[in-house]
Amino acid sequence: MRRRRGRPLDGWLIIDKPAGLTSTDVVNRVRRGFDAQKAGHGGTLDPLATGVLPIAFGAATKTVPYVMDGTKLYRFTLCFGEARDTDDADGAVTATSPVRPDNAAIAAALPAFRGDILQVPPAYSAIKVAGERAYDMAREGRAPVLEPRPARIDRFELVERLDADRVVMEVQSGKGVYMRSLARDLAVACGTLGHVAALRRLRVGPFAEADAIPLDKALAGADTAPASPDLLLPVATALADIPALALTEAEAAALSHGQAISLVTLMGRIPGNADPDGGLARAMAGSRAIGLCRLEEGWLKPERLL
Repeated sequence: MRRRRGRPLDGWLIIDKPAGLTSTDVVNRVRRGFDAQKAGHGGTLDPLATGVLPIAFGAATKTVPYVMDGTKLYRFTLCFGEARDTDDADGAVTATSPVRPDNAAIAAALPAFRGDILQVPPAYSAIKVAGERAYDMAREGRAPVLEPRPARIDRFELVERLDADRVVMEVQSGKGVYMRSLARDLAVACGTLGHVAALRRLRVGPFAEADAIPLDKALAGADTAPASPDLLLPVATALADIPALALTEAEAAALSHGQAISLVTLMGRIPGNADPDGGLARAMAGSRAIGLCRLEEGWLKPERLL
C-alpha cells in the first residue's frame, strides 16, 4: 500500500483568511506549508471575505461537521443602490436604484429577518441544481432557479452608518446562511437594491477572531522548513461547546470498541445541559477526548470516535 505523503498531524489551525483567496486555496497552502497528510476547512468563506477560517488536520477532520453546525458571527458592509450578479462587490452591476434608506427604515425592516426565515441562496453559490453547481450555471448565463431554504438568524443589527450609501451590519446565525442573500434581501425590503461590499467572519463555533493567525504569519519560513505544529490547537478544542461527560478508563475503552453504556451507570455525571433525548455529549477520560456520543433511549451511544 502506498504511504500517504506528508506528516501525520492532528489539530486545528485558525487562519485569519485574507481577501482574494478561496477557502480551498488557503487549505492547499496550509497543507503544503505544514507538510500535512490531511487537511480540510470548517466552513467556506467567499474569496471577497476575510476572517476566521478553521483548518482541520488529521483526526480533527472528523469534528468538522460539529464546527460547521456551530453559531457563526459575521460583520458586513452593505452598499445600497446597486444589485450585482454575485450579490457582492466582485460581481457585475445588473440594476441600480436612487433610493438610500435611512437608519429608521433599516431598523423597521430588520425584524422580518430574525429567527427562523426562508432564504433564496445567491445565484453564484455551490448549491447543486439537477446535479450542476449553481455558480457554473450562472457563469454560463443559465440563471439557476433556486428554492428558498430554511435559515436561522439569532441576531441582525445595524452597527454603523458609514455614509449615505453604506452601512455596517452584524449577524449571528446558524449554519448555511448566506450573508450576500441577507444584504440583497434587506436592501429590497428597504425599497432599494444592494450588495455586500466587504465581509468578515468573527466567529465559527468555539473559534473566535482572537484565535486567528494571519496566513502569512502561520506560513512564515515554510518555504525552507515545514511550519511548526506548535501553532495547532488540540482536536477537542472544536468540541468545547458540547457538554463534557467524565468516563472511567473502563467506560472509555468500552465506548472505543463501539459499545453503548447505560445512562443509569452514569447518573450523577451527566451534565445538566446535555439533552437526554438525543443530545450530544463529549466523552472525556481525564483530559483526553474519546469522542462524541449521543444520549438516546437510556443509553450513551458512540457517534464519532477520535
